[in-house]
Amino acid sequence: MLSRLRTWYERLLELIVIVLMITLAAEVTVGVVFRTLGQSLAWYDEIASVLLAWVTYYGAALAALKRAHIGVPGLVQALPRRFRLPLVLLAEALVFAFFLLLAWVGWRVMDMLATDFLISLPEVSSKYTQSVIPIGAVLFIIAQALNLPETLRAARAGHIKHQAEAVEINQ
Repeated sequence: MLSRLRTWYERLLELIVIVLMITLAAEVTVGVVFRTLGQSLAWYDEIASVLLAWVTYYGAALAALKRAHIGVPGLVQALPRRFRLPLVLLAEALVFAFFLLLAWVGWRVMDMLATDFLISLPEVSSKYTQSVIPIGAVLFIIAQALNLPETLRAARAGHIKHQAEAVEINQ
């Protein structure tokens, strides 16, 4: 059940990131074409910045799900076995705490931005563009939670690895 949920979540995040990247590439291409024709679009660079932030947050959640963020598993494995699980638990607790804080602060920022609008598109509220902060934080928390059983199992067994290392070993 958890494996199917994780796979479904991974496919959803991949789809969102792909759509965002295609949208960003198309939007920048359109902006460049219009600028080349001497008809610059006032909004394209501001929207590109927003899309880049969205790709970053959604991509970070996808990377978390794939355990592809920077890690130092060698440090954990160098510790005596009795310290490995507590250290992994501490690290996971700190990650959850950070992203819970980020989600809360992001929600507060959205409230503060309720009366602000994009400069080039005054009909678009900054509240919507900045919603990626709490949404991205929650997506990251879900990714970490879906990986937690495997992370704890690996810590107990003493085999701490990141997905990126597993890919390198298998190639």
